[in-house]
Amino acid sequence: MKSVAVAVGIALILAIALGVAREKPIGTEELVTVDANDIAALVEANNSFALDLYSLAASRKGNLFFSPYSISSALAMTYAGARGNTAAQMEEVLHFGSAPELVHPAFSQLNAAFNARGKAYRLSVANALWAQNGFEFQRDFLATAKTYYGAGARIVDFAGNTESARLAINKWVEDNTEGKIIDLIAKGVLDPLTRLVLTNAIYFKGRWENEFRPEFTANAPFYLGTAGAVGSTVDVPFMRQVERFRYAHTQNAQVLEMPYAGGDLAMLIVLPDEESSITDVEASVKDGGLEPFIDSLAYRRVDVSIPRFKFVDEMSLKEYLMRLGMVDAFDDKLADFSAMSDRRLYITQVLHKAFVEVNEEGTEAAAATAVVVGVKSAPVDMPVVFTADRPFLFAIRDVATGSILFMGRMADPR
Repeated sequence: MKSVAVAVGIALILAIALGVAREKPIGTEELVTVDANDIAALVEANNSFALDLYSLAASRKGNLFFSPYSISSALAMTYAGARGNTAAQMEEVLHFGSAPELVHPAFSQLNAAFNARGKAYRLSVANALWAQNGFEFQRDFLATAKTYYGAGARIVDFAGNTESARLAINKWVEDNTEGKIIDLIAKGVLDPLTRLVLTNAIYFKGRWENEFRPEFTANAPFYLGTAGAVGSTVDVPFMRQVERFRYAHTQNAQVLEMPYAGGDLAMLIVLPDEESSITDVEASVKDGGLEPFIDSLAYRRVDVSIPRFKFVDEMSLKEYLMRLGMVDAFDDKLADFSAMSDRRLYITQVLHKAFVEVNEEGTEAAAATAVVVGVKSAPVDMPVVFTADRPFLFAIRDVATGSILFMGRMADPR
């Protein structure tokens, strides 16, 4: 049985009218240092954006999975080249308003922490900048991308050989997600007017701190809609174990946190009560975030049953970002990326693709806010039963910083 992990890729594509200019040498910036408060502010901003985006994407039917951290990282690189109203809108959508000048060094420190070696799991974050050969970009923008995101400029020829550039970018994404994200950019997305593509890839693979024993896995019904609904079940493999986990029972949901080996990362599962629904949980998350759920957790013996699942999700984020208020960046007349280039640039597309697999050994890749009115009591000596046999919300987070790395909804484990 393979262990589980999360792999995610994202690409931002900016296009301008045809034109060739001088190429300037790329330097680096002097590193700006940040403290724990600055890191905490960025984590809060990223998590707020994650919940905003989830609330919009939740209108989609079926399974949902994305990496808000990957998306924020790629947009932050783009933000480095924005000015005027374009920058102001991006600051608001990404919640960067408190100290925008510290965004890039804070991302740099977070990425360095996530990429650190010697851990019981693998978590890696990679960035790249793909620039049109001969096109002039501002040296400060290129230096910021290189210094804080490790995204040195890779020269390609969108104008003369679009397909070759597309294949090179997709190969980089595939290599940096251990082959889990394939063909992120489809044919026709890039064209000869494309001048810049910014990519971010994030990959996670970790074993559970307490692994499920395969011999205890057995088929059981999963309710595709409301639990108990007639004719809406499928039989799927359920993993089971009884162990001490952080657990809570809120007004309309059970909450379970399952740590990965080493304890740095954990999966949070928010399971609606049988008389409730995933829609109710998502509404709670929209109103209050994940913190009320997390704050209510306490160690209990829990009889856990969750389905094995594996799926790929992809989406275009342009509409969601515009609905959140990032409008000018996509308008060829209003976009102001003058800190990126003297030529007029605008974003044509934002693409995201994510993979998640959860099984007995762990996760390979990748909320709902309800006001917690109290924790329901249960006998101390008997394990509480947590059976995820209906759609639920889940997130993978860095416990130390609180960063939401991945977030999704499991609606159909087939």
